Amino acid sequence: MTNNKKYVYFFGYNNTDGEGWMRDLLGGKGAGLADMTKAGVPVPPGFTITTDVCRYYYENSKTLPCSLNTQMTAAILKLEDITTKKFGNPQNPLLLSVRSGARVSMPGMMDTILNLGLNDEVVEGLAKLMKNEWFAYDSYRRFIMMFSDVVLGISKDIFEKKFEEMKTNLNVKNDTDVDSANLKKLTNIFKNIVKDKQGQAFPQNTLTQLYMAKDAVLNSWNTTRAITYRKLNKIPEDIGTAVNVQAMVFGNMGNDCATGVGFTRNPSTGNKEFYGEYLINAQGEDVVAGVRTPYPIADLKTDMPEVFDKLKQITSSLENHYKDVQDFEFTVEKNNLYMLQTRSGKRTAKATIKIAVDMVNENLITKKEALLRVDAASLDQLLHPIIDPQEKISILANGLPASPGAVSGKVVFTSDDAVKARVNDEDSILVRLETCPDDIHGMDAAKGILTVRGGMTSHAAVVARGMGKCCVAGCDAISINSENETFTVGKVTIKKGEIITLDGATGNVIATAVKTVEPELSGEFATFMEWADEVRTLQVRANADIPKDAIVAKNFGAEGIGLCRTEHMFFEEDRIPIVQEMILANDLETRQACLDKLMPLQKKDFYGLFKEMNGYAVTIRLMDPPLHEFLPKREELMLEIAIGRTKNDDVTAKEIILKRVEELHEFNPMLGHRGCRLGITYPEITKMQAIALFSAACELIKEGKDIVPEVMIPLVGNVNELKNQKNIIDKVAHAVRKEYAVEMNYLVGTMIEVPRATITADKLAEVAEFFSFGTNDLTQMTYGFSRDDAAKFINHYIDKKIMNFDPFQTIDQDGVGQLIELATKKGKSIRSNIKLGICGEHGGDPESVKLCYRIGLDYVSCSPYRLPIARLAAAQAKLESK
Repeated sequence: MTNNKKYVYFFGYNNTDGEGWMRDLLGGKGAGLADMTKAGVPVPPGFTITTDVCRYYYENSKTLPCSLNTQMTAAILKLEDITTKKFGNPQNPLLLSVRSGARVSMPGMMDTILNLGLNDEVVEGLAKLMKNEWFAYDSYRRFIMMFSDVVLGISKDIFEKKFEEMKTNLNVKNDTDVDSANLKKLTNIFKNIVKDKQGQAFPQNTLTQLYMAKDAVLNSWNTTRAITYRKLNKIPEDIGTAVNVQAMVFGNMGNDCATGVGFTRNPSTGNKEFYGEYLINAQGEDVVAGVRTPYPIADLKTDMPEVFDKLKQITSSLENHYKDVQDFEFTVEKNNLYMLQTRSGKRTAKATIKIAVDMVNENLITKKEALLRVDAASLDQLLHPIIDPQEKISILANGLPASPGAVSGKVVFTSDDAVKARVNDEDSILVRLETCPDDIHGMDAAKGILTVRGGMTSHAAVVARGMGKCCVAGCDAISINSENETFTVGKVTIKKGEIITLDGATGNVIATAVKTVEPELSGEFATFMEWADEVRTLQVRANADIPKDAIVAKNFGAEGIGLCRTEHMFFEEDRIPIVQEMILANDLETRQACLDKLMPLQKKDFYGLFKEMNGYAVTIRLMDPPLHEFLPKREELMLEIAIGRTKNDDVTAKEIILKRVEELHEFNPMLGHRGCRLGITYPEITKMQAIALFSAACELIKEGKDIVPEVMIPLVGNVNELKNQKNIIDKVAHAVRKEYAVEMNYLVGTMIEVPRATITADKLAEVAEFFSFGTNDLTQMTYGFSRDDAAKFINHYIDKKIMNFDPFQTIDQDGVGQLIELATKKGKSIRSNIKLGICGEHGGDPESVKLCYRIGLDYVSCSPYRLPIARLAAAQAKLESK
């Protein structure tokens, strides 16, 4: 970077250096301010420090370009000229706001400082100029508290505690009830806190304040909360944030002033309604932080009718201009409206779908734009359960329905406790007075969030909606006792660890666990998914093991079963003893007797699955896991035997089982005696499963059903393994067809999960009629990571930038993806019509689905509840390829 590079872009009164398309350079907020300024929207003038500065700052040991201060000084002089005010001058002071603004919206994750430019002299001058001492000292106490928290690192809680003590002593409830004399005392108390904590006085030089604030905003790019948010939302680390410096306008000068935030459509439901909140005689932080419970924006029509009409007209124009829902901030100073921000609004998945469909119907956007606009992964939010309408519930309290879903969990009061609960596999509800950006890790860990303060646009509400978390906000009937870790509603006290339920659709809080039901796909969602299905060419199947799963899969749009794990059928209560008896058998005769008992049970399962999926392909994977998984754990058996001996119990049977468990023990069972290796060692198991599935298929064919079984042999690494098992399957198929006297077509293929299989795929394709990539095991064996243990270090790898993502969640395109592509090419070179798909949980990951499309697979298969995600991702892959 050179000294003549432009780092500062001015905007103000129809004059702007920047453009709306310059989001990468100016950030979303800066680009929006430039765009609004050019359009003649009333925007307080200011300047944007580009994202280049942020990148330079972190690439050069937190130093800044040498020309930056010169460019900032020039921008301040221009700002003074336009506003006819002077920065740091008590006679006619210019006050500033300093805000972050990355290319991608990160609400509440970075820092803001308001009322910058106040000091002991300027506050007196401001009071005289405005003839309003209360306003001046209210602004000064806000500035000291915010600057101390953001820039000096002194917790705002210390200041808020002093303010609360003052209000208690004065016997007043609201901030606005504290008179100017006491606000003046409060600023002195605040300054003394700073001197005590810092060892020096609160900075009085206004230019120093500005430089320190700018650095603090840049530093906020790499706070723990910002880093966590970027990880959760897959936002690149290197895009940086811009810094927006703007002339202050004041919503706290009296009852002809206000501040608010809003959306051009409801961000929770998607309904086309003017939506938001505001406060009279307040500043923006009061609305967002939930310090006071705000009023619905519709009430502004009564309080300030002209302002309301103008706000509605401006925001409607902005929505039409950007062709998307706008999230806006505004301030009213002496009945004059100013727009502080506009950006595409964060919204729930439900709202995203409805808005996309509505905007297509309104001819604002095309179907293609609608499909590409929706984050496929966000559809998971739509599949959250709701409270069973048949349940009789007793409502403990009611707040605002800030984010949908219905969840039950143990009450926790800190974010760290929410994280601990998740580690222990416990569902938790995070209960807070109000959330702040530092709670991001707890909000991610908790199943739901409940806050006492805040509205529908509070931090808790916005972040929860973005995460797809159930949230009830502004539940002011609740009183939290942090020391005792309890909250009370009237005479009811709820302790930490007790279970409550949140209903994000109604805002209800229920003091017990409540039964929930799964949602249905209908309305705009059904329309939207129909559009996706019209576009995509990649088929979408489901992983399902029993008829009940198949029903769910069909309801979510499955075009077949891509993986039926037959071993799951053995874990039923009436079957596990038979399976264990088979494993304990020392001779073929005993083992066969057990298999004869299992065969009709497995046949019944296959019959139900095939019948439910009539006309669709069903891929049956033969038994895969090692046999010891069906037996009790070694340590548990040893303990039971030891206890039994002390009681003189007969432990002979358990000792027999223990002996067999120890015989089957493997040092690395994931690479051990499993998959096709079991079928080769015990061919009678393969034969039994083949008889069961072919008999079920033939019975249904006789009933007039359209059944074509696909038999998948797992864990093949050598073509001779495949030949061995296919030989058994073909012989059984021939015998069963003859027995039932029906024509039955079937396919035999293999699960590609061993790296050697991808390299020798051309040889496998001579035998296999389809490949299904088992990406979980393929990832495990390619990396040499145990998928059960990798969680212990994967996050460290991501933190240290050794890896960018967890390869067990998204396919590693450079490694595993290359193996899939290699196997695909080799397979097609031998068998041009070979059927290709994947059946790991990667089949429900949008980026992995898009990779499968690019490689040329025929289908992906995933869990039933991720099918809508896969369907949309497949459509997006097709559209993006053009």
